[in-house]
Amino acid sequence: MNFSRYHIGLFSFLILLVAVTYADILYGLYINWSHDENYSHGFLIPFISGYFAWQQREDLEGLPVKPANSGILLIILSLLILCGGVSAQVDFVSRTTFVFLLAGIVLFLLGWQWLKGLALPLGFLFFMIPLPYVVYDSIAFPLKLFVAKFSVVSLKLMGVVVLREGNIIMLPETVLEVADACSGLRSLMSLLALGVALAFLSQNNKSGRIVLVLLTIPIAIFTNMLRVIGTGFLSQYYGAAAAEGFFHEFAGMGVFLLAMVLLFVSSGILRKVWIR
Repeated sequence: MNFSRYHIGLFSFLILLVAVTYADILYGLYINWSHDENYSHGFLIPFISGYFAWQQREDLEGLPVKPANSGILLIILSLLILCGGVSAQVDFVSRTTFVFLLAGIVLFLLGWQWLKGLALPLGFLFFMIPLPYVVYDSIAFPLKLFVAKFSVVSLKLMGVVVLREGNIIMLPETVLEVADACSGLRSLMSLLALGVALAFLSQNNKSGRIVLVLLTIPIAIFTNMLRVIGTGFLSQYYGAAAAEGFFHEFAGMGVFLLAMVLLFVSSGILRKVWIR
């Protein structure tokens, strides 16, 4: 598809305008990705999104360019919401408008068929935006209780003397707290983004993709539950040292690697046995 100089110039101008308008917001995202382990995967999201677009290049080249003026409305609406989000200091709202603004630019310059063709790369960008803390905490707290409850049940079956008070696990030698990192939500955020990418790359039908994405939830919770159970079991013999230092950090990395392995195995099984 050959674009006219007008389209190339207008596209360049709009991208420059977006870069200037969202400079502070994008820098804020960079700070979040750098300092919040829940969203360190944000650095990879734009590259994965770009890869999705590159994969679809042959299909996109065959699409007609039919600019839609309705894209202007989406651009204006995105900018108005951006102003409201900045004024109210609601980062989540301000950041989401970035994706909608990009969608408006695609619609305005290229048309509805191109917007539909780029729906996956554009939609995938939402994974780089941190959830509001209110939403995050409302999900993390019940998850912590769930993980603590079933971890204690498992430890008792293993012969470990243990009591639970909310998300606090009490052992003879030490007391463990099921924190946000052990709830499964932290790994779920990264695993969900990976699951969506893997689903579209590995599965041949829509239902298989949905199943694989949904499987990221129990996989993340199950693997983090194993982390809590392992920590509790070792704490019976080694005390608080088992829940601190190198073992604790190693367990966190090991749990995520295990979750990735389970996700890839699930993808392979679904690809072979799942019937549309």
